[in-house]
Amino acid sequence: MDSLERIARAAEHHDGAAPLDEATLRLLEHHPERARVILRDGGLAVVADGELRLVVHPEARGRGVGRSLLVSVLGETPGPLSAWSHGHHPAAAALASAYGFDRVRDLWVMRRSAALPLAPVQPGPGVSVRSFAPGDEAAVLRINAAAFAHHPEQGSMDAAELAERMAQPWFDPAGLLIASVEGTVAGFHWTKRHSPTLGEVYVVGVDPAAQGHGLGKVLTLAGLHHLHDGGAREVLLYVESDNAPAVAVYSSLGFTHAAADTHVMYLRPAG
Repeated sequence: MDSLERIARAAEHHDGAAPLDEATLRLLEHHPERARVILRDGGLAVVADGELRLVVHPEARGRGVGRSLLVSVLGETPGPLSAWSHGHHPAAAALASAYGFDRVRDLWVMRRSAALPLAPVQPGPGVSVRSFAPGDEAAVLRINAAAFAHHPEQGSMDAAELAERMAQPWFDPAGLLIASVEGTVAGFHWTKRHSPTLGEVYVVGVDPAAQGHGLGKVLTLAGLHHLHDGGAREVLLYVESDNAPAVAVYSSLGFTHAAADTHVMYLRPAG
């Protein structure tokens, strides 16, 4: 694990984007038996659940390490294989093109400065917002499943995964905001702090049956106030590039996207 962490940290420092996302790190920590890890010549590959994570230490680049690792993985993975390029790295794009991967998803990172004015939180009639309390777990899972039914990563969260996320050092119950309509939990905004000055709109989920109450914007604003009041100078979020309604809402709240802040998913059909 030391070599894996060393390579990942060096790549993040060099590229400005973490090459292993939170889901991968949780998988390696809690379910290592589900992952195949290759460490070789300053590079690493992690394969699990039909997804490849490929990282090369900056000092080992330009020597064909990434290509060698990819060839090894492809030789042992006959089925479909997807791979993320965090930060849309040009070397990843070149390898994807050379080995039959198609670009299928763009995930944007949008950012907002605390220097921008922030509108007050104004819940509508019958709507209330509070922090998470023990016993809310079932409602969070129910809403998450309904809100992200078509989202491949988020929508499948179960009780065990929720517990794993809540066990992370950054978890703060006060930062998991719960919205109710006439006393029934109908949405949540899970915020995250990466550092004292950097926060994240981690997950905003609204029960589709509760649409029309403006819960998405109310919850997002409430979370932003929570993060900024706690010292965050910048807040980021992840959103699908083709989710026009969400991009419009976040843009109206002062979030912007830079081209370099794009994560790209590539997919190779069954080999």
